[in-house]
Amino acid sequence: MVIERRHRAVPTAPPVLLPGLLLVLLLLAATGCTGTADAPAKPTRTSPTSPTPGTPAASGPPAASGASSAVARVCAAPPAGPAKAPAGAVSVDPAVVGDLAAKTGSSPPNTTFWLRPGTHRLEADPYAQVVPKEGNTYLGAPGAVLDGRKTNQYAFGGTAHDVTIRHLTVQRFVAPNNEGVVNHDMADGWEIEHARIQYNSGAGLMAGARQQVRASCLRGNGQYGMNAYKTGDSIKGLVVEGNEVVGNNTDDWERRQPGCGCTAGIKFWAVDGADVRGNWVHDNRGAGLWADTNNNDFRFEDNVIEANDGAALIYETSYNAVIRNNTIRRNNVVEGRGYAEDGDDFPYGTVYVSESGGEPRVPARTDKIEIHGNVLENNWSGITLWENADRFCNSPANTSSGYCTLPVKDAARCAPPAIAAAPLYDDCRWKTQRVDIHGNRFVLDKSVLDCTVGCDRMAVVANSGTSPEWSPYKGERVSEAITRGQRNRWHDNVYIGPWTFVTHAPGRTLDFGDWQGAPYRQDAGSTLRARDGG
Repeated sequence: MVIERRHRAVPTAPPVLLPGLLLVLLLLAATGCTGTADAPAKPTRTSPTSPTPGTPAASGPPAASGASSAVARVCAAPPAGPAKAPAGAVSVDPAVVGDLAAKTGSSPPNTTFWLRPGTHRLEADPYAQVVPKEGNTYLGAPGAVLDGRKTNQYAFGGTAHDVTIRHLTVQRFVAPNNEGVVNHDMADGWEIEHARIQYNSGAGLMAGARQQVRASCLRGNGQYGMNAYKTGDSIKGLVVEGNEVVGNNTDDWERRQPGCGCTAGIKFWAVDGADVRGNWVHDNRGAGLWADTNNNDFRFEDNVIEANDGAALIYETSYNAVIRNNTIRRNNVVEGRGYAEDGDDFPYGTVYVSESGGEPRVPARTDKIEIHGNVLENNWSGITLWENADRFCNSPANTSSGYCTLPVKDAARCAPPAIAAAPLYDDCRWKTQRVDIHGNRFVLDKSVLDCTVGCDRMAVVANSGTSPEWSPYKGERVSEAITRGQRNRWHDNVYIGPWTFVTHAPGRTLDFGDWQGAPYRQDAGSTLRARDGG
C-alpha cells in the first residue's frame, strides 16, 4: 500500500471484517495498512521517561479547579470479583483446558459463568475462542485469568448481544493488526466492567453499539487499548467511563507502517454518540484519544490525560463535540520535540482539531465543538485548529478512503463542475468551523519541557490549496475561511507562560497583542502572564 503523508497521520477506512473461514483467509493475507497523511514520514520516538505499562505516572493534582481531580487508578488493584459462584451460575474449572468455551457452547443464552481462581486456557488453536450467547455473563473470581498464551488470537467473539464481562483478566492473546481480542466481532450492547485487558497484540477490545466500558484497565496492548470501529459504521451510544488506559501501542505501529494512523490509547471511527469521562489515559505510545472520520456527538469530560508520546486528543474529520473539565498535562513531548528537531515548523497541538467542527444539520447534543474548563499544563503546545485545503470528499488527499462528509451521502457528487458552486462548495469539505475555546487555563514552563522553540503555540491554520487540478479550494481560500470566516473563537482564557499564536498559515506567528487585535480579534477577555510560567 502506498503511504502518503501530511501534517498528521490519517487512516483510510479499516478493513471490512467478515465472519467465518473467509475472514480468517482474508486476514492472513491482509497487510494491516490503515492510512496516511502528506508530509515526510517521521520516525516514532519513545519517551525515555515513560513508565513500564501499568505503573502509575507520578502525577500531582490538577492545576486549577474546574478540571478533573479524580484519577482512575484501576490497573494496580481492581476490585475483586465474587469469591463464590452466584446462585445458578455455571462454574468453570481452570484445570480443564477449553472448559469455558465448551460450557458456553452447551449452555443456553442468559447463562452466568463463574470462572474459578486460576489461569484459564483455550484449546491450542489460533482460532479457538469463547463465543457467547445472547445475555451471557462472565464473572471472574479473585485471581481468575483467561490467558491466550501467545497462541490464541481472540478471547471473546461472535455476534451475540448484551454480553457482560466483569472482574476478569484477559491477557496474552495475539489478534492481528486492527482486530481485537475481546468482542472481536463488534457485537452490540456489551458491558465490560472491572476487567483487565492487557498485554495482547492488536486491540485489547473492539466495540459495538451501546457498549459500556467501565472501571477497567486497558494496558500494554500491542496496538490499541480499544478500537471503537464496527463494520457498517453503526456504533451509537458508546460509554467509556472510569478506565485506566496506559502503555498501549507496544508494537509501535507508526514505526512499522509509517503514516498508518493506526495507533492510540483508544481510537474511535464513525461513532455517533459517545461519552468518554473520568478516564486516566496516560503513557501511551502515540496519541491518547483519537476520534477519526465522521464521528459525531462526543463528550470528553473529567478525564486526566497525561504523558502520552503524541497528542492528548485528536478530533479529525468529525462533528459536534464537547471537551470540558479535563486535566491535560505533559503530552506530545516526544512527538513534538521530534518534529521540532527535524526542522518541521507545523504547530502540532496537544489538542488537535483537524477538519472537524460544529454542524447544526448533523443531530447531536451540541452544534459546535466547545472546548472549555480544561487545564492544559506543560504540554508540547496547546490547541491547534487545522484544515487541509486539499483534503475533501472525492479528492486524492482524502485518505479516509470511500468516505464523504456527512451532509453529502454520495461522494460522486463532489466533482466538477457542481463542486464549485453552492451547496457542494461548502458541503464537500470537512470544515474546521464553530469551534469555541473558552474558560481554559494554559500553563507553560519551558524549563520543564527543556524546550527552546516550538512548544509554545496556539494555532488556527490551513495550507495553501494546490490539488487536484479541478479543486475549487486552491490558493488561500481555506486559510482565510478557517482564520476569519468559520466562527472559530478563543475567549476568556488564562495563559501562564510565554505563549505565541499562529494564524492563517503555519509560519505566521503573532504575539498576544496582535492575536487580540485586528484583524483576528481572538481571546477577548483573556489574560496572559508570560513571565509566570518560567
